[in-house]
Amino acid sequence: MAHMGFCDKHNMVAFLQNPYGSEEFHQIVDFLAGSHIRYALTANHTIYVSLVEQFWQPATVKTLNDREQQITVTVDGHKFAITEASVRRHLQLADVDGISSLSNTEIFKQLSLVGYLSDNDKLTFKKAQFSPQWRFLIHTILHCLSLKKTSWEQFSSNIATAIICLATNRIFKFSQLIFDVYVAPSLKHKLFSNMKIGFSRVHVPLFDTMPLHDQPGQGEGPTIFVEFQHTPTTSSPSTSQPTTSQPTSSQA
Repeated sequence: MAHMGFCDKHNMVAFLQNPYGSEEFHQIVDFLAGSHIRYALTANHTIYVSLVEQFWQPATVKTLNDREQQITVTVDGHKFAITEASVRRHLQLADVDGISSLSNTEIFKQLSLVGYLSDNDKLTFKKAQFSPQWRFLIHTILHCLSLKKTSWEQFSSNIATAIICLATNRIFKFSQLIFDVYVAPSLKHKLFSNMKIGFSRVHVPLFDTMPLHDQPGQGEGPTIFVEFQHTPTTSSPSTSQPTTSQPTSSQA
């Protein structure tokens, strides 16, 4: 279990819609919008920062009799227990029998099919070496479902495994990844044009195991990320509606 603490730039969500002027990204956006992790990526509940602060202040973790870990917290006088199973249930991941790791050999083999070339056996990979659609897929997983907060151009074997499972129509155990970290990274608005910067190698198409899905409401606006909403006070939840934070752009 990673160190538990509050960060007001955590737990953001993505809205997956096909971007105007970047039609070459429509396939990967459609793939994510039709994937089994769509709800986990896009569920946009109102989250009050004051309640999240309360959540982390008294948070404790213990191991139950069945060896499952449980986070216990108190928010506004009410006790809550969070487990990997509850993460799976609330994010509708259905990944209890999912894959949590792959062998190093398979990781390098599958990434080479995506166009990744490496002259060493290090399990740290560079996002910029992938063609734009694959780079966007990696980028979305990094920002939505991983512990990353800095060094966005690199990712480790667990994210590589998640990408490979998605691309080859296998179920990755995202619920375990989320619970073991139990924090989410800062998410800001990303411009599709940034996915193309610095890439001068071969463009690799998506795998045949990544079919397109027609989803209602697609085709309007860019993919954006939405931040937390702040309550007027930190002592109790507000009954007033939070204001909408404006997304900001940054490098992909």
